[in-house]
Amino acid sequence: MTRETPGADGRRARLHRALHAAARPETWKRGPVLTTVALLLGPLMLLHASLPDPGGLGSLLENVLPWLGLCVPVLLAGALWRRSAPAVLALVLPVTVWLSLYGGLLTDKSRPGGDLTVVSHNVGAGNPGPAATARALTASGADVLALEELTPKATPAYEKGLAKTYPHHVVRGTVGLWSRLPLSGTRMIDIMDFGPLVATKTDADRLPANRALRTTVTTGHGPLTVYVAHLGSVRLMPRKGFWTDSRDIGARALGKALADDPSRRVVLLGDLNGTLDDRAFAGITARLRSAQDAAGDGFGFTWPARFPAVRIDQVLVRGVTPDSSWTLPATGSDHLPVAARIGW
Repeated sequence: MTRETPGADGRRARLHRALHAAARPETWKRGPVLTTVALLLGPLMLLHASLPDPGGLGSLLENVLPWLGLCVPVLLAGALWRRSAPAVLALVLPVTVWLSLYGGLLTDKSRPGGDLTVVSHNVGAGNPGPAATARALTASGADVLALEELTPKATPAYEKGLAKTYPHHVVRGTVGLWSRLPLSGTRMIDIMDFGPLVATKTDADRLPANRALRTTVTTGHGPLTVYVAHLGSVRLMPRKGFWTDSRDIGARALGKALADDPSRRVVLLGDLNGTLDDRAFAGITARLRSAQDAAGDGFGFTWPARFPAVRIDQVLVRGVTPDSSWTLPATGSDHLPVAARIGW
């Protein structure tokens, strides 16, 4: 029985045994399936926007894209169990791709400074404690606060709870904005209606179900254009697959509004019902950047609040600098609030 050498000699002995095992011809013939899967995983993550989207499955994949990284340790365990050198080597590709896509999110990019704190929260139509949620959001220190999924029953509670801290506010249907600074030029953005009957609808017809607005915040550095949006819901349906029609219509409408907006400084706050990897948001991400990507710490997942797995609530900007970005503690909603500190 051979006794293992301690210390450096022991490490050299183990390395020698590993190299000897890897040099065996049969080691390079094992695990062809594992090797193939590992080689396909990298391009799948890198070229996701070019993949077909039957039944919305491409969009569904993009919304869980970071979690594909969990396939790597599973494949590695399989490769080691099969003693497959090609499978182990093939894993270099998906690891490299994943790190190129998401490695930057693993470090804290926040920095001191900033002139304005913005917060966005889908407060949840079924929130049992709007007054408590209002208190929690006031304590966040937000200068500008966007709320989505407001209901006629809960809106008065938010208006009452936020009135002292935020003297300026606007509500248009199911979305609203509260501000310490003056607001002006508020208008609805139609992200829901489509078809030949749109032109026959008045603002009064659209108001109750309205899900987006645009307003201007007067700051000491000049006007800041703020959009608040709650895009349509998505559904995983047995026959239709990943149904995103309503959300995608809203994303295109919002992208067009941003493209047509001449404002130098713009902030978009809201629940987009999808992650920014989703191809549906190309028209938005081409014009705005994520505060979380630029100045956050980690992925900043927001939904579901009890076990956040995806970031569908966003702070997106152009013309201003994100200095920090973070999520706030859970309220009575199924979403976490998101916050960012921005500067000029």
